[in-house]
Formats: sequence, C-alpha cells, structure tokens
Amino acid sequence: MPSSISLLLTAAVSVVILLFSTVSSAAPVPNVHRPFNKIYAFGDSFTDTGNSRSGEGPAGFGHLSSPPYGMTYFGRPTNRYTDGRLTIDFVAQSMNLPFLPPYLGLRSTKGSNGTATDAHGVNFAVSGATVIKYAFFVKNNLSLDMTPQSIETELGWFEKYLETLGTDQKVSLFQDSLFWIGEIGVNDYAYTLGSTVSSDTIRQLSISTFTRFLETLLNKGVKYMLVQGHPATGCLTLAMSLAAEDDRDSLGCVKSANNQSYIHNLALQSKLKQLRIKYPTATIVYADYWNAYRAVIQNPGKYGITEKFKACCGTGEPYNFQVFQTCGTAAATACKDPSQYINWDGVHLTEAMYKVMADMFLGGTFTRPRFSNLLIKKLNSL
Repeated sequence: MPSSISLLLTAAVSVVILLFSTVSSAAPVPNVHRPFNKIYAFGDSFTDTGNSRSGEGPAGFGHLSSPPYGMTYFGRPTNRYTDGRLTIDFVAQSMNLPFLPPYLGLRSTKGSNGTATDAHGVNFAVSGATVIKYAFFVKNNLSLDMTPQSIETELGWFEKYLETLGTDQKVSLFQDSLFWIGEIGVNDYAYTLGSTVSSDTIRQLSISTFTRFLETLLNKGVKYMLVQGHPATGCLTLAMSLAAEDDRDSLGCVKSANNQSYIHNLALQSKLKQLRIKYPTATIVYADYWNAYRAVIQNPGKYGITEKFKACCGTGEPYNFQVFQTCGTAAATACKDPSQYINWDGVHLTEAMYKVMADMFLGGTFTRPRFSNLLIKKLNSL
C-alpha cells in the first residue's frame, strides 16, 4: 500500500503536470482541480498587468498603451510592458485561473453578471514602483522622473481591498491563496544612479522595508508565498547600452550591475531564512531570478533564443535601444519574431522570456524550496 507521503508526491506531480498542460491555454479549463483558487500579486513592471498607463512613470518608458506593445498574444496593448503575457499571466494560466485584474481597473472591469472580476485574485503590482518610500527620493532630489508608488502604496491598496471583504472571505483568502511577490527594488537602484546615495544605503533601506512588507502579510495570516529576487540586471539592454565597455563579466553582461543584484539577493535570502523560522506555518519560496536569467544567457539556444542583448522593439545601434526613442514612439520598430529575443524594449522582457522564467520557477530548479514543495503542503492542507 502506498504511503501518504507517496500519495502526496503523486498528487503534487499531477498538479505540476496540470500547470504545464494548461500554461498556454487562453482560458481556464472547466471542471479541473485548481491548486489555488486565488492569486494576489505585488511588484513592479515585470508583474504589472494594467495598473499603469501611458504617460506615467519614467519618461523614456511612457508608451505602453501604444502598439506594438501586446502584439504577440493579445493583438493590442494591454498596459503590460511586453509583447504579450508576463510571468504572472503564465502562473495564473498554469493554475487554471483567468488573468489577474489590475487593482486600479477593478471598478471599471465588470463581468457579464455585473460583479467585479476579482473572484480569483487581484494584481497590485505597478510599473516603476520602488521598495523605499517616495519621500526618500524627494528628500534626496531624485523624484523628477520616477513613479511615486512604492510597495507601501501596493500594501495600502491591498488593505483597502480587504475592507470590502467579509471575515470568512478574509480567512479563506489568507489560507487558500498564493501570494506572488514579483521582482521589486531594481528601480530603487536605478533612480539613484549617479547620485551621492550609495548602493549600500539603498540595499539596507530596501531590504529592511521589504522585510516589513512581507512580515505585514505574514502577520495577517498568509500561508503560501513566493518571493522573486532581482534578475541579472547587468544583462538588460539598458545596462549594456549605458555602461562602459570594460565593465563586463564572463557572460558579456555589465559586471557592476550584476554584482549589485547578486549582493542584494544574498541579503534578501538571509531575511527570508529568518522569516521561515519566525513563521513556521507559512511556506515561503524564493525564486532565483538572477540565476534563472543567467542560465538563459549561458545557453540561449536551449530556450529558442537567438538574441541575448538587443531589444526587439526600439531603434539605434548596437542594441536597438535609445533612452528617448523607446518602444511605442514613432522612431521605434519591433522585430519580426519576439520569441527569439530575451529583451523586449530595453528594460522589460519578451513574452517568450517571461514564459521561460515561469517554467523555471514553477517546475524547474530555480526556487528554494522547490515550488512543488509548496504545492504538496497546500494539498496536504485540504
């Protein structure tokens, strides 16, 4: 007779198979078990499914409501900073859930029966968001070209959303939902580039603020959480185009930027280790964006990628990128096949790369503990 552990493992494997059998489907499959009924997402432009609009945020990237954004999957701009779907979209589809509605669009996005479309979760991520409060950047005269929202803003939106729910709904939300904390904090470093504010200061403030944010969620009763680290920012087209040519690592990326992200991630992982001890009933998964991204850079052909550093959408040489003629402006054009590119517009990734990241996080070896362990714990709670 099989043990309960082996049965759980079998069930978890079955769920993982479900994840990837439905990850590319356009709509939820009826009468299929969902490991989670809701997902709540936080983060910045790598996760934002529509809380931003053109004209908001940094001037160089204020055209996301214009073509060719959205050209690959939706066939139109959807206020996502990519040609199609983001990692969070693939996560939702893998869970047999619809795409998460952006929080700011909830009131204007109604279902056919007149009810809000938040039945399976909400996305609070907003493009350009920082971890550190906006007031810090104002104090240091760094707020001229930045988004005023921070992770505190997103938490405030979430708490306002909770006020609309009943007690039983709140209990179910925290115990049965997946909280997806997308990458956030890269903007904090970017906004202070060239200033007198040191990267050490940013890292310390960012990590402490972010830890408080996570603790706030955990204190509310969150049981299942995935936290993304920073990607290999030195491999982004923007970094490649701005850094000195002698600032390169073994992968050909910007060494100083990658080192900065690496050190930040080490500090983050240390805090997550402490949180796991403090909150033993919660499952906290770290998604290793840095190494996942580097794995694609090291062997792009394995993932169908032919262009590692050039932006698909933009203009100019050598990286098809110029800060004030970015994707969506009249001067920019898109490549014929975004699926062969890692980078979409100089900073953000293509749908193809976001799917690779989703595959690596959900079913690969780039999460600690493995995401399948989280699924096993969720199944064991049923």
